[in-house]
Amino acid sequence: MSQTETEMPANRRSRTMKRRLWGGLRQQWKLLGLFEIDQQHEFYSLTQMMKEGLSAAVQNTIDNPPSDELSEDDFKMEVTQVHEGFQMQTFSGPVFSSLRHSLGMTEKEYQHSLASEGCYLQFISNSKSKADFFITNDKRFFIKTQNKREVKFLLSNLKIYLEHLESYPHSLLVKFLGVHKIKIPHQKKKYFIVMQSVFYPDDRINARYDIKGCQVSRWTSPAPEGSHVIVVLKDMNFEGQYITLDDQGAWLVRQVEIDTAFLQTINVLDYSLLLAHQPLHNDERDQSHNLATLIMRTKNSVNPGSSPSHTGLPCVPGAVLEEDSALLVSEMDRGSDSVRVTETHSGDGLIPPQELQGGAARAAPADSELQEFQAQNRRLLPNFKNPLHVIDGPDLRYFVGIIDIFTVYGFKKKLENLWKRLRYPGQAFSTVSPPAYCHRLCQWVQDHTK
Repeated sequence: MSQTETEMPANRRSRTMKRRLWGGLRQQWKLLGLFEIDQQHEFYSLTQMMKEGLSAAVQNTIDNPPSDELSEDDFKMEVTQVHEGFQMQTFSGPVFSSLRHSLGMTEKEYQHSLASEGCYLQFISNSKSKADFFITNDKRFFIKTQNKREVKFLLSNLKIYLEHLESYPHSLLVKFLGVHKIKIPHQKKKYFIVMQSVFYPDDRINARYDIKGCQVSRWTSPAPEGSHVIVVLKDMNFEGQYITLDDQGAWLVRQVEIDTAFLQTINVLDYSLLLAHQPLHNDERDQSHNLATLIMRTKNSVNPGSSPSHTGLPCVPGAVLEEDSALLVSEMDRGSDSVRVTETHSGDGLIPPQELQGGAARAAPADSELQEFQAQNRRLLPNFKNPLHVIDGPDLRYFVGIIDIFTVYGFKKKLENLWKRLRYPGQAFSTVSPPAYCHRLCQWVQDHTK
């Protein structure tokens, strides 16, 4: 403290410290949110290189499309492309290209988002992560820097990750779309991954949460009233609220159980359930019960298509051709004044039949396909740009996804668990064993869904 401050009266010093504290807090609020990475931004040069490198990497898969059957060599493939001032290395390119295709995404569409003329956006959150987050200008894809260990972990588990998505096409796990390394002379190499944004499109989202299922350090001060700052809230901020889904609630609980059980098998913890919501417009509420919409949602949901390990037609949403929806069986019931659409039932978390007035049709998948539909815990997907992560309740549209799946329960985390047990006796903290973490997050979802 300076001599001038020492000579101040105590109450004046207190007011000065409060002003500085408030000024610092205001500055922190200003730093949260999305910022355009323009020519004055510190990351402008890096992100321009990323755009150029990613465009060339995707062009390589356009010019050399993967074969119908992925091979071991595809998983091990590393392609280095030399550009002016940097090199870009792409890992397992054919595998991620195949996955993008299975999600109904064309390579040209993906390339256009990654390399559009608009600047990338930087996302600064209240997360403790040291990673840098960039978002494509259309906000559809996240680009996140990772350390070498995390990249190696993802690539080593890539095959079983794809097998999980094949077994459960409506999984809530974040969709990884590419893994790359950029090397700039006289600078440290940067590894980064491209992911599909869970919160897309985010135009009307009015609340975002990062849920871990515990209490310690799980409160964040909300943004000031009327502020446009983006603050990701946490578990304790959600207390007293519910994810209100009615018939689809059981589906959500079941899918979280399936996805977290998979994460338990690869010995990870500290992942998050991302949750956001926005109010439904009146026409969106009406549309969800419209017969034509239900039939199209059924087509999108049951179309077998392909899988992440086999190219061909998309297996999960995207542009699904009408003639490809062979699993939808319609039959006329002329003796009825109502319409029944069997939305595959109920005990396993799938949507029960709904009665609709004004027509005479009955639609249901054939028995064998229905059993597979139930076993894979599929649901009727909304007619939406990001349907795997979007679930419509009666009043709100929810965006849900599981992210940050790189923290392995090794020696350091076990020591951290021991220390936190001593530091927070009887309290729930994030660093617990994978089985305990899995169980706790599932319990949180069950307790907060209705």
